[in-house]
Amino acid sequence: MGSLATHPSGPRLCSCANYSTAAFLCMVFVIGTTFVEFDYIMKLWSGISIDFVATTQGTLKTDISNLPPQANSWHHESSLESTRSSSCKSPCTSLGSEALPKGIVSPKSDLEMVPLWGSPRGKEQDDVSLQKSLLAIPVGINQKDMVNQIVMKFVSSDFTVMLFHYDGVVDGWEDFQWSDSALHISAINQTKWWFAKRFLHPDIVAPYKYIFLWDEDIEVENFHPKRYLTIVEREGLEISQPALDLAKSRIHHQITARLSKQVVHRRVYKFSGDKQCDDNSSQPPCTGWVEMMLPVFSRAAWRCVWHMIQNDLIHAWGLDMKLGYCAQGDRSKNIGVVDSEYIVHKGLPTLGVFDEKMGSTGSPAANDRSAVRWRSYVELEIFRKRWQKAATEDNCWIDPYPELETNLRKH
Repeated sequence: MGSLATHPSGPRLCSCANYSTAAFLCMVFVIGTTFVEFDYIMKLWSGISIDFVATTQGTLKTDISNLPPQANSWHHESSLESTRSSSCKSPCTSLGSEALPKGIVSPKSDLEMVPLWGSPRGKEQDDVSLQKSLLAIPVGINQKDMVNQIVMKFVSSDFTVMLFHYDGVVDGWEDFQWSDSALHISAINQTKWWFAKRFLHPDIVAPYKYIFLWDEDIEVENFHPKRYLTIVEREGLEISQPALDLAKSRIHHQITARLSKQVVHRRVYKFSGDKQCDDNSSQPPCTGWVEMMLPVFSRAAWRCVWHMIQNDLIHAWGLDMKLGYCAQGDRSKNIGVVDSEYIVHKGLPTLGVFDEKMGSTGSPAANDRSAVRWRSYVELEIFRKRWQKAATEDNCWIDPYPELETNLRKH
């Protein structure tokens, strides 16, 4: 199976490098045209007859040293101005920053809190966050104790923590010591993908090496973030997830189940049912696949995935089958499940479950779990059609995985 590295999947004529090449060729053309123009003018001055056809074909040659001093100087200044003008018209300038000097442009940010007093941390200290990772997790007050166990593990491993409060309850978390250092974002009845699309823009989370975008209904007794990251980096996993404890977890896909004698696995073997998986299988969910409740993305993978998340499709069903396109290479190698660091998935329903203590939101669908699931299936079909349409219409895009995927499955 070819990888993204050997089968480019992006528009091939739209990179900054190609724009630079085009700019250079234009500069050569301008300078060359200048030579021909001076040759023509000087020969007219000297009274020499000239072959107009030869001039227009650019066959005339001139020795700049024989030109009058004033003409030679004018040519030199004109060439410098042309070169400067061409080099300053960079297509790589950040949109909106064209009116600013390049050195003052600050195109990225992070999620680190900054004190109101003392000296600014400076650009040098900004590099500290490049060694950190981010945990972003949707939370409801009903799972408060479970969330605390998760966050405690990540805080002790020097993670930045962001909580998405889908129930609107923020004040109930202040009794935890870590609460003041975590970022709290509240929006009623929104999914983690709704939050992620709006608050985890790649330019904001670019300083973080890995982004953990997890659900809240998990137990992490056998999971250690630092050991997990060590394994992921050693194995070259751009997209990953911890394995699920087979005895205690609610498992939807066999590939996520823990293999007790392995550190990492990248494929599953299944010889019964509609979808069989073996060593020759090259498509998800046999290989190159993780479940959407516990994904871990590298910085580069998340930049790609964020662009694939549809702004209006908040459940992100169908996205799991396409994660391989963001694996920064061969999806069967760069996506995997870490067995030695595993968790328990409780499988608790959260969104769409009515809580009498909170009161109704006034929307029948918001309090109806079946309506939430129906919406998810609708989104799955919409996403499938959008992908097919985009793949058909983009003439610059080459599919590195052209096999017919008969089962675009939900997360």
